[in-house]
Amino acid sequence: MNRLNESMKQLIRNYSAGAVASVNADGSPAVSPKATFVIIDDNCIAYGNIRSPGTSRNLRERAAVEVSFVDVLARLAVRVSGSAEVVAKDSVLGQELMPHFEAAWAAYLDAMQEFVCITISRAELITSPAYDVGLKRDELVKTNFEKLSKLID
Repeated sequence: MNRLNESMKQLIRNYSAGAVASVNADGSPAVSPKATFVIIDDNCIAYGNIRSPGTSRNLRERAAVEVSFVDVLARLAVRVSGSAEVVAKDSVLGQELMPHFEAAWAAYLDAMQEFVCITISRAELITSPAYDVGLKRDELVKTNFEKLSKLID
């Protein structure tokens, strides 16, 4: 699938921290979490760069990118592959993106140095093998919530 469907968009909205994979100059992978994602439309997501000069440099030089969003409770993920464009906030495209970031991340807007817009070439919903053996979403959410709750103590 080359676009986001409603279940993918809901997971991204609920778990907006994505692990962004870019490629270093030597060809090695680089993964960095970004927590300011917004959905622009079915074919585009974006994030505000706050403290990621290495990721921005990689994406300026090599636009290939992949992002993974994970629902740790339901053991579901959305993997998005595409092409990234680093966008100055004061550019025409930056001003078009601005309302999305104002609505979702106004408190962080001043800290955002630029935006990164990702045009989606592939989007995939990934399910845990737990579903293959017959476990249901509600069971997984309950079990994983209990596990995570124990970490609070």
